[in-house]
Amino acid sequence: MNKWKPIQKPAEIAEQRLLDAILSGRFAMNSYLPGERDLAAQIGVTRPTLREALQRLARDGWLDIQHGKPTRVRDYWLEGSMGVLSTLAQMPAQQTPDFVSHLLEIRVLLAPAYTRQAMESASAEIAALLARFESIEDTPTAFSDADWEVHHLLTLRAANPIFRLLLNSFQGMYHVMAEHYFVTAENRERSRAYYTELLACAKKNAYLKAEILTRDVMNESLAQWKKTTKP
Repeated sequence: MNKWKPIQKPAEIAEQRLLDAILSGRFAMNSYLPGERDLAAQIGVTRPTLREALQRLARDGWLDIQHGKPTRVRDYWLEGSMGVLSTLAQMPAQQTPDFVSHLLEIRVLLAPAYTRQAMESASAEIAALLARFESIEDTPTAFSDADWEVHHLLTLRAANPIFRLLLNSFQGMYHVMAEHYFVTAENRERSRAYYTELLACAKKNAYLKAEILTRDVMNESLAQWKKTTKP
């Protein structure tokens, strides 16, 4: 059965139109939005709908709303929040050329820590998952799915719940990025070797070794991504 596409609410449509205008530079960073009546007419919504959209964007760090003052478009790279980052992750056309590389640099910092924490608390469960990938199908999609499963489980079993919230924020982008990365056979083979080495760590509950291994592999992945996407 085909799934019906959810119908967007007027405030969601208004929010998207405002976002497009901000990201395209029509409403530049640190500029002020037009008055409420004018802005509502420009984007084709009622004023109550506009107010709801503005509040949503202010909540996520795109706008600065102060009573009695014009609404300012924030410099979202300096003043933004996780809401800004999550939105940018879902809009590939609006990302800077280095956006994915910057995310991978953050993963280099985070993945070793959540791998160690997960290994300390759930090494048997992690070993059971990794054992399934000993005969993984040699396709970009299979490796993309496997990579997500591994990191999702690791963040799920890590002591710090913020790790999984961060990872979940980029799920859609993660799969697109991973499929591109795993088109290269060399990258698939390196990940296959990583799963094998990580499995050995899990069987021995060698969580410190798993942390070092993961840091090395995440650094390699970053270098490979830059090499693969270099113009």
